Amino acid sequence: MSTLVLVRHAQARPFQPNSDSLSETGEQQAVRLGQYWREQGVRFDEVYSGTLRRHIQTAELAGFNAFQSIPEFNEYDAEKILRAHPEWAPPKDNRHLQQMFDVAMPQWITAKLEGEGLETWASFHARVSAGFQRIIDGEAAGRRVAVFTSAGPIGVMLQTVLCAPEQTAIELHWRIRNCALTELVFTRDRVSLDSFNTTPHLSEVTFR
Repeated sequence: MSTLVLVRHAQARPFQPNSDSLSETGEQQAVRLGQYWREQGVRFDEVYSGTLRRHIQTAELAGFNAFQSIPEFNEYDAEKILRAHPEWAPPKDNRHLQQMFDVAMPQWITAKLEGEGLETWASFHARVSAGFQRIIDGEAAGRRVAVFTSAGPIGVMLQTVLCAPEQTAIELHWRIRNCALTELVFTRDRVSLDSFNTTPHLSEVTFR
């Protein structure tokens, strides 16, 4: 039995020009994750990340310098989804942004949104699933694998493992905290959820 640890990237910088970079709090979250794993003697045989800056920064600050970055673990393009909705307006704050997502995401999943260069839900789901399947199909048993990614790909993996409706992927991904851990155990024939959205390395609420 192997273990797959999915790490949502640490806190980024929404509503800022460098929104794909970690905030100061996010940097501390990632450092604490690395410290926690070292204190617990946790080691990984394979480490992956998406190619987004926030993924790579989180992995590096957690102490990894040899890992593979692949686009399969990248997040969906939230801005393109929101702009494809006919009632698009620049979000004023996080609450307004969430309200816009609540309207746009179900339409994206059901292929009711169209926009130039917009990745469809089906394509996003297939892309993410292919990335995870590549790990599951690995030859060695008893591996420990970490993937630094975003909430969307984690939601897709959980929805698939739980054999749940596709809307569940979106409902779950809203709940995932910054720098939280979700653990799966797997063989080539079976994948099971072991823990969801834990932050044992972030004891202070400020850092969650």
